Amino acid sequence: MTTPTTDATTAPAAERRSWLRDHSELGVCVLLLALGVLVLTDALTMDVDIAQRGPVGPTTVPIVVGGGLLVVAALLAVDVLRGGRGQAETGEDVDLSEPADWRTVLLLTGVFLGTAVLIEPLGFPVAGALLFWGAAYALGSRSIDRDPLIAAVLSLVTYAVFNNLLGVPLPGGPLMGVL
Repeated sequence: MTTPTTDATTAPAAERRSWLRDHSELGVCVLLLALGVLVLTDALTMDVDIAQRGPVGPTTVPIVVGGGLLVVAALLAVDVLRGGRGQAETGEDVDLSEPADWRTVLLLTGVFLGTAVLIEPLGFPVAGALLFWGAAYALGSRSIDRDPLIAAVLSLVTYAVFNNLLGVPLPGGPLMGVL
């Protein structure tokens, strides 16, 4: 006599693995739920001085974001349990057989680190212009007459928006009194 190859204990385990594989998006729901609880807990336990509060306190945005994370987690869980599935990623227009472009990565890393070093002595307008120009060069733009001008304008506008409109002080460097 031969014994069957599957017994009563392996069939439910296989069904459980199959169900978990079919509902793997529930892991994202758990992650969103945990993140929402963490954000809400942090926001609700934040020590807020009454004198520092304006019409909208510092806990308003974290509470909205945490609540939104909980709502999205619940809606996604309902969708997954009803049989909804995310589409498999088809990828972008990338040829995976080509090697990575390490030159571009290293150039962008150098430009970013250079900006971090130069932002304090030169100020954001100059360091930001170098960042924008260097990033454009690293990504392939070779317009010598146009790129520096666009980078300078973009940097000055960014500085003015953050410094003057949003009230976020950025180091001005030599241009501190100009803008």
